[in-house]
Amino acid sequence: MVDDEPHIRRVLRGYLEADGFAVAEAGDGEAALAALRGDPPDLVLLDVMLPGIDGLEVLRLLRGFSDTYVILVTAKAEEVDKLVGLGVGADDYVTKPFSPREVTARVKAVLRRGRAERAGEDTVLRFDTLSVDLAGREVAVNGTPVALSSLEFDLLAALADAPGRVYSRAQLLERVWGYDFYGDERVVDVHIRSLRARLGDDAGDPHLIATVRGVGYKFVGQRS
Repeated sequence: MVDDEPHIRRVLRGYLEADGFAVAEAGDGEAALAALRGDPPDLVLLDVMLPGIDGLEVLRLLRGFSDTYVILVTAKAEEVDKLVGLGVGADDYVTKPFSPREVTARVKAVLRRGRAERAGEDTVLRFDTLSVDLAGREVAVNGTPVALSSLEFDLLAALADAPGRVYSRAQLLERVWGYDFYGDERVVDVHIRSLRARLGDDAGDPHLIATVRGVGYKFVGQRS
């Protein structure tokens, strides 16, 4: 974790360690590069606005000797910044202010995709009308790209990866949100409704995501 703000490092470290991650810290780009050359981690949370060498330059230099996963963290939300960041080799992008729980969920999602790729698994799930590119995080319906939020994508990927399996709301919260959720589980229903709307799936006559009354949801799309 590379960030020049100690309180952000402290908060994120608490959440990440609670989820079982071992965390090392650096407060600037020089210290980060020295640590990364010595013992590259599985994933780097990298702030863009760093003193001295900024995060994008750290990432560019890192890509010269390591392909470790990188999630950029920045206060800049403009699309041009996002494109520049991903263009130099970032795997994901989080903007401040953020929820620490969202960050831990993103970390889990990136590592989960990485394990699938290393195992040589097919990272594109194909169904009659839908394709889900797990590695590229792209979705298309009848060949037309569909823009999803990061959370909506992770929710769809979790369901589509196991067609026919029924997930309770609690299971989806744990798998997609990636933390112990102490709020109203109906937040899942809100995101399912949004996801269905984006995919053009009729809740009354679903072709992709079905409600299992009293339990949760399951993916009903047919593999192609």
